[in-house]
Amino acid sequence: MPEIFALEYPQSLGVFDKYADAQQAVDYLSDNEFPVQNCLIVGTELRQVERVTGRLTWSRVLLGGAVSGAWLGLLIGLLLSIFTDKSSFFSIVGVGLLFGVVFGIISAAMGYAATRGQRDFSSVQKVVATKYEVLVEHKHLAAGQELLAKMPGKKVDL
Repeated sequence: MPEIFALEYPQSLGVFDKYADAQQAVDYLSDNEFPVQNCLIVGTELRQVERVTGRLTWSRVLLGGAVSGAWLGLLIGLLLSIFTDKSSFFSIVGVGLLFGVVFGIISAAMGYAATRGQRDFSSVQKVVATKYEVLVEHKHLAAGQELLAKMPGKKVDL
């Protein structure tokens, strides 16, 4: 772990259910001239959440491959057209677009065929913390606890 994320004998100053609450506590400490450079906000109790966004079919896979390939082909065609004369601009961009679509369809089909129907859905994944702990160097623990005890509307588990 890089030095910037290291504390000397870290102690828990409080545990919060939401990141915004942990951030608010550190902001309160800062407003009261606490040395907040000695604090860390650590997300704990991590969970992986996967949101299913749709069903995959051959037509959706091939269409998605064609679209992503078209963007790649367009980019390559535009880059290549920089080094040619202006009369062949549209033909080079068009060929790049066509090859990109073909490449995109083939690569998407190969990827989908490799799953053999074991994952016929699309999704997005995210890792989220369910708790946020504010850690502080041991020498500042008592002062931090004293300040947080005075925080209006405190939402901290000490």
